[in-house]
Amino acid sequence: MRKIISLANQKGGVGKTTTAINLGASLAACERRVLLIDLDPQANATSGVGIGKNEEKTMYNVLTEGMKLKEVIRETELPTFYIAPSGVDLVGAELELSDAIGREFHLRRALQDVNGDFDYILIDSPPSLGLLTINGLTAANSVVVPMQCEYFALEGISQLVNTIDRVRDLLNPGLDIEGIVLTMYDDRMNLSRQVAEEVRSHFGPKVYETIIPRNVRLGEAPSFGKPIILYDIRSRGSEAYISLAKEIIQRAETVI
Repeated sequence: MRKIISLANQKGGVGKTTTAINLGASLAACERRVLLIDLDPQANATSGVGIGKNEEKTMYNVLTEGMKLKEVIRETELPTFYIAPSGVDLVGAELELSDAIGREFHLRRALQDVNGDFDYILIDSPPSLGLLTINGLTAANSVVVPMQCEYFALEGISQLVNTIDRVRDLLNPGLDIEGIVLTMYDDRMNLSRQVAEEVRSHFGPKVYETIIPRNVRLGEAPSFGKPIILYDIRSRGSEAYISLAKEIIQRAETVI
């Protein structure tokens, strides 16, 4: 197993799930074996790759019943891109895990079932800092933070950074921020440019060079159950996520 990356931001509507789907698909297009784990009860990553939200076997069964992760993994349209689906039953997982022994480590233990099977495992966490997100952070090597180019972008990041620090101190000493990806960038707006500059001044090289633009085709793709590279490979959104995948590969695999 090469790299386990949690995509996290407790602020909703920042392009987290869009990034999880399209980064995963783009990494697969770069000939990497990729597993996307959908930990969000909304199951948007699941439907966004063409899998129904009414699957009988989901991450709920893995986290609360000890089902093997391999039993829930499904293929997608891309040959080396797989998903462990979510479903509405995952809503109850936080409550059921709250009194469980080692409640923060259930996902980490589950990943042992696929050790060595994938080059990248991406974890799409809920837009909150609850137990499901903590499981994702505890299981991961690093965190990719999607950040929308808007006025309140930095407010939520400080809270997330504090959470990452606590998880590192108490549960996962190797956890670090892999990178911050700027999303929903509109080059016609001064605000987008100002936010991008401010984020880069705060986080420096942790911010990816690739910026994800606002793009109509990116917004349309999930309703067809397709990553953007299958829906419209010539779109700006597709080009951006392929560029981001290459940047992540360069950073991750140069170190490795």
